[in-house]
Amino acid sequence: MRRLRLLGAYAGVSAVLFVAALWGDKWAYAHLGLARASERDWCRMFRAAGYLPTWLLIALGLGLVYSGRKGDSWPRRLMPALALALAATLSGALGEVVKLLLRRERPNLHNGAYVFRAWGDRTLSNSDLGLPSSHAVVAFGAAFMMTRLWPRAWPVWMLLALGCAATRLFEQAHFLSDVTLSAIVGFGVAWALAGLTKKTTPGT
Repeated sequence: MRRLRLLGAYAGVSAVLFVAALWGDKWAYAHLGLARASERDWCRMFRAAGYLPTWLLIALGLGLVYSGRKGDSWPRRLMPALALALAATLSGALGEVVKLLLRRERPNLHNGAYVFRAWGDRTLSNSDLGLPSSHAVVAFGAAFMMTRLWPRAWPVWMLLALGCAATRLFEQAHFLSDVTLSAIVGFGVAWALAGLTKKTTPGT
């Protein structure tokens, strides 16, 4: 029953946030564009937070660190790495499925207008589809899982994810609602995988 209430709260808050983002899409597209954003080093840094291999490499590093931990079973030692890798990977995969279902194209292809691709047009191709953002959904999935594993450092993890989302707006490659849905999906995946984090308490 408690889990159902939490699921209902998640759905309700998600709906409110997404609708609010829809209202802000046109303003964000018109005012948040940043010339040559992709050429700025700090933009590249934040965008890398949405690159799945970045998090898989970090997960590998965690696995190597915790493999030397004394007194724990192998499954317990590897759980932080597994939880992070799964959160980033599943968030990205789910994001691609949702993108194919919703079929809204990127804003910079249509001068900020909403355009939905017909089902008969490249049915299984996500090229040029934008809802949600592929980079942002990976970044949020990983950041929310890192927050579960190392909650005291949550501002750092959230800064990475929000920074990644911001770069997608600066480049006008996504609407505000694209990155908002990415955060919703990423949180949902990390929450669904919460059981993995209960089996271990990362330490130094």
